[in-house]
Amino acid sequence: MRNPPLRGRVQGLSGQLQEQFVTVDGVRVHYGTAGSGPALVMVHGLVGSVTNWRRNIDELAKDATIYAVDMANMGQSERVKGLDASMAGAADRLARLMEALGLDTADIAGHSHGGAVSMMFAARHPERVRSLILFAPANPFCDLGHVLVRFYQTRIGRGFARMVPYLPKRLHAVSLRRMYGDPARVTEGSLEGYTDGLRVPGTMEHIMGIVSLWHEDMRILQRELARLAKTPTLLVWGDRDRAVGLSSAGRLQEMLPCSRLVVVEGAGHIAFEEMPEECNRAMHGWLSGRMLTA
Repeated sequence: MRNPPLRGRVQGLSGQLQEQFVTVDGVRVHYGTAGSGPALVMVHGLVGSVTNWRRNIDELAKDATIYAVDMANMGQSERVKGLDASMAGAADRLARLMEALGLDTADIAGHSHGGAVSMMFAARHPERVRSLILFAPANPFCDLGHVLVRFYQTRIGRGFARMVPYLPKRLHAVSLRRMYGDPARVTEGSLEGYTDGLRVPGTMEHIMGIVSLWHEDMRILQRELARLAKTPTLLVWGDRDRAVGLSSAGRLQEMLPCSRLVVVEGAGHIAFEEMPEECNRAMHGWLSGRMLTA
């Protein structure tokens, strides 16, 4: 086990997102909190961290008490060898995290793989979910990443994955720019939110564990989506998303009849970072109850 060093406080509404640790099932989990009001738990994507939400927290904290979480084995949370890498495992750990924080219910915001985990969480722990806010959630109806997933499931792919943390920064920057609709909108500090934790021992092993279960997890999630039929859900998608295509949103909405889709024109896969004003406005409307489901 190893804990990454605390990097300092993240800028938030009052100048600081207050960073803390809580122990869940014997694992130290890092999170940040800010604001006041109903709880909003924020779940990052596959290689993300709390800092991915830095352009949203100050605004959202006007409506809610933010709990931005580094999922176990990611960010500044503790690395634990052999931790269950399935979506169901992550969803159940999220439930125990909320219990440890004294949160009976919350709105849950998730991005990409974190969005898929959030849907699994809502299916397995519906009593804890007021609503979902999903940014381009990974879902069973998108096949854009299938070739890449299959590659990383091979011996050569696993070997390459172990090299990823040590690739030159400029190559990581190229990958991040591809996630934006307009690469010129990448701001200083964005890249580090996705790369800072990659070299911590145990991180890539956990990520590869997630990848190894990807197709099976998606089959399970597709079956579980029926449980979300009454869950109020806001879907936010960039129309230039190259990772989780907007075309999959329609199929997902069919499974989520209490959902509303907001398309952010010009944005890529990380719309909440790339175009935070538009995304914050949509979330404000949703959390305040002004935005009705379709």
